Amino acid sequence: MGKIIFYEGRNFQGRHWECSSDCMDTFKHFNCCNSIRVSGGQWVAYEKPHYAGYQYILGPGEYPDHRTWMGFNNCVRSCQMFSPYRGSYKMKIFNRPDMLGQTMEFTEDCPNVLERFRTPDVYSCNVMEGFWIFYEHPNYKGRQYILRPGEYRACGDWGCHNPNVGSFRRMRTLTL
Repeated sequence: MGKIIFYEGRNFQGRHWECSSDCMDTFKHFNCCNSIRVSGGQWVAYEKPHYAGYQYILGPGEYPDHRTWMGFNNCVRSCQMFSPYRGSYKMKIFNRPDMLGQTMEFTEDCPNVLERFRTPDVYSCNVMEGFWIFYEHPNYKGRQYILRPGEYRACGDWGCHNPNVGSFRRMRTLTL
């Protein structure tokens, strides 16, 4: 069973709230989030209610301030837990909307999309197997976007307004 604990203060200080299931709106439990402890499970914390806004993928470990989970601010308003995925991974990316243009299939992590795909522009993709994380910058840095199996005909379908993808990896059990 997974558990995540949100703290209002840095370094696990101040008011806190423990969560062991999905929560669409955390506002009634805390005002801001400056540190997090994950004692089990794979979690996605969202900047806005109803699983919207910036996404932060958190594996078991301690995050003493919002910069340690690549947070842009101290606002966490919803969260989801993901069960470990033990199957295979397969995804196609495209450099045009509606799954058109140059394409490449991946089954492994990609630390630098530009080097591998010859363009950072990923306008659409088809996630055939597994869960994947897109990152704004190479080497798994910047904003994060989780992609479940399905067709994403435009980058806005995974919550991004810019087609530049710097890197991506398979969502597996993460640790710090």
